[in-house]
Amino acid sequence: MIVREKDGGYLLIGQHEHALASGRFARHWSWEPRPSSSTVYAIANHDVGWRELDRRVLWNEEEGRPYSFVDYPIEPKLEGYRRGIGTVEKQDPYAGLLCSMHYASFFRHPKTEPEARFLEEEMSRQERLRRVLPEEALETVEHDFRLLQLCDDLSLFICLNDAGRNDHPWYRGGFSFMGRRLEPIWEGEGIRISPNPFTEDFEISIPWRMVGEGGDPEEEGEIRVEIKGGGE
Repeated sequence: MIVREKDGGYLLIGQHEHALASGRFARHWSWEPRPSSSTVYAIANHDVGWRELDRRVLWNEEEGRPYSFVDYPIEPKLEGYRRGIGTVEKQDPYAGLLCSMHYASFFRHPKTEPEARFLEEEMSRQERLRRVLPEEALETVEHDFRLLQLCDDLSLFICLNDAGRNDHPWYRGGFSFMGRRLEPIWEGEGIRISPNPFTEDFEISIPWRMVGEGGDPEEEGEIRVEIKGGGE
């Protein structure tokens, strides 16, 4: 769950809903090499393991707020990661490899035994998948992994900032992709990325819900942002 304190309550966005928006960025990507259907599938479904976890709001009693994807209890979070990667791998092994690389990157320096065990499991999964995938499929794996990370960040930027703002500390310096720096520029309630990897306009739509201080549901809505095309 993505959690933002807002208007005396908490705005919640499901991880899988945010990931589906990531997939929209990937589908409209114009720079070469353009992503394959397997890569787009990985990007759109990289958080599918969160669907079950996000069915209910898990309340952090100590902090007096909902748990977010950042501080969610580690054991069920890691199990969700495993379940999601496995689900994607069954559908598309290359997509499974990309998702495994994405989640393993969170724990390059594990701080706990569960994190170390998860990292070891995913490195083994990656070795197994690399052995069975065609050599030509692996030629762009590093590029596709970085594209997954970028599209994830672009969607998170929209979820973590109000329209017209760039307040969240993760993205004040823009985004990095394959040695290039990309900057988000608000134009009204739309966004242009500079340099621009999108040749046409498209819309990002992400559902949200508000809960009160005690976790009671209050209202639902949708973030809608037009991504400006044009290419550069």
